[in-house]
Amino acid sequence: MADTTVNIPQIIVLCLIAFLVVRWATSRSASASAQSANRNGGRRVDERSVDQILQMFPQLGRREVVWDLMRTGGSLAATSERILSGRGLDTPPPSFQPPPAPGSTPTPAQRQPKKPQHPDLITRYNLTSKLEEEKESEEDLDKKATWSANKSERQALMQKKREEMILRARRKLMEKDRDNVS
Repeated sequence: MADTTVNIPQIIVLCLIAFLVVRWATSRSASASAQSANRNGGRRVDERSVDQILQMFPQLGRREVVWDLMRTGGSLAATSERILSGRGLDTPPPSFQPPPAPGSTPTPAQRQPKKPQHPDLITRYNLTSKLEEEKESEEDLDKKATWSANKSERQALMQKKREEMILRARRKLMEKDRDNVS
């Protein structure tokens, strides 16, 4: 067997190859964990940062601020610099849905629509007496009132027209219901 010697260029190449293999192995595991983080919601943005930007620039939408903070890696300085320079924030893609703000999730009681104080327009505007009078005097609806220079007369005229419109709509609805039943 012949003496095999290892010279300096071979040692340098061997070290370089070992370094590249180690780097490739460690970057692969780091990128796999980054991909799993992207699948699980992507980079998280600190809510305090979002709130701080929204307090400084209340005209902006929360969705745009979260999108820009995600793009800049959570950098408040970069986001505020972009706003102050006049470029504005980029519009996020339609598929982007920011996580809901903490404390903004509505409770089941808040989801329920508020019940109106008055169930319909007749009780809301106290037109029950007019409803009974309407049956007696349908010919009064045909009279046209003229515009008055007096503010109180105009207000009374407008209120009367509103009441007539409500009663007319009720009559039409009642007729429609009768037609549907028969």
